[in-house]
Amino acid sequence: QVHLVESGGGLVQPGGSLRLSCAASGTISNIYTMGWYRQAPGKQRELVAGLTSVGVTNYADAVKGRFTISRDNAKNTVFLQMNSLKPEDTAVYYCNVVRRLGALYDYWGQGTQVTVSS
Repeated sequence: QVHLVESGGGLVQPGGSLRLSCAASGTISNIYTMGWYRQAPGKQRELVAGLTSVGVTNYADAVKGRFTISRDNAKNTVFLQMNSLKPEDTAVYYCNVVRRLGALYDYWGQGTQVTVSS
């Protein structure tokens, strides 16, 4: 099992920055990908940024150039640096880890609220 705990969410003004953290504990092996998703009210959960085990990143078009995903392997933590935040970035952000053990296994954090408003 993998236990994920997110932190770093909050209220920020448009144009501001936040840094989300996701600390992983438990059986942290065979990690295939780590990533961040978000879900706004009334909308489906969507991928924001992903990071493969070999360091390849991908981003949603809406956040390219503004958000950066990174990982501290020593601390088993994945980060999402969010700059130039917009009101439309308001959502609950979820950390996701996928382990590859033959099949793929998904793990999710509890989510952290990000609100961008003046």
